Amino acid sequence: MSALFQRRPAGTAGVEPAAVDAWRLELLRRIRIRPVAKGLATTLGISAFFIAYFWVLHHPFSVPTFMPLTALDRIIAFEPGALPVYFSLWLYVGIAPALLDSGRALAAYGLATLAISVIGLGIFMVWPTAVPPAAIDWSLHPSIEFLKGVDLAANACPSLHVAFAVFTGLCLHRLLRDMHSRRWLLALNWAWCIGILYSTLATRQHVVLDVLAGTLLGAVVASVLGVSTRLTASAERAASGPQAAS
Repeated sequence: MSALFQRRPAGTAGVEPAAVDAWRLELLRRIRIRPVAKGLATTLGISAFFIAYFWVLHHPFSVPTFMPLTALDRIIAFEPGALPVYFSLWLYVGIAPALLDSGRALAAYGLATLAISVIGLGIFMVWPTAVPPAAIDWSLHPSIEFLKGVDLAANACPSLHVAFAVFTGLCLHRLLRDMHSRRWLLALNWAWCIGILYSTLATRQHVVLDVLAGTLLGAVVASVLGVSTRLTASAERAASGPQAAS
């Protein structure tokens, strides 16, 4: 491996600035690759998802089933201050696509998010679920009341909010690791992801079972994408090997 990407031992002095800043340079390089196309693709993808999501939300095929509460649901207190973290998902999900370095990677990422949407919305259509009513006066919390009026606390299990957060967390971790970024940045990624998961419970948008199902969905799709990416990279290296030798 190039010395450019070697980790600096703790307490080591006199290391070349290039070695310290390599991950920052790689970060900037990736951000500068097709930024308009990435931004447009992300925006259109989120918009299409919302159109499909709200159509399914307002056209259930049967009466929604209330999800059961667990002991953990009763332990986690209602926290309206978690609402900004809940909404931050739609900023969070745009970070990983912005760091992809090829059109093929962006297309594969888009197909993976489409898979999450199709699976999740398909489940909502076949088995509509909702969060049980909470003994809270929503009029005392106007922002939460607005969210409840728009999202209806339905389309509950699996939580697609959680699925997209976990999928993004895993993909972003892989990208940051490949860029040899600092540990604090990896920790920040997971802190943001976990914060979003917590916010779905603290705002009473979801229950624990929704979160567990959403975590499973996001993790499975992220794993499939990771395996597919590695297989594609291996195939490309194998194909380029004979050409380089000749």
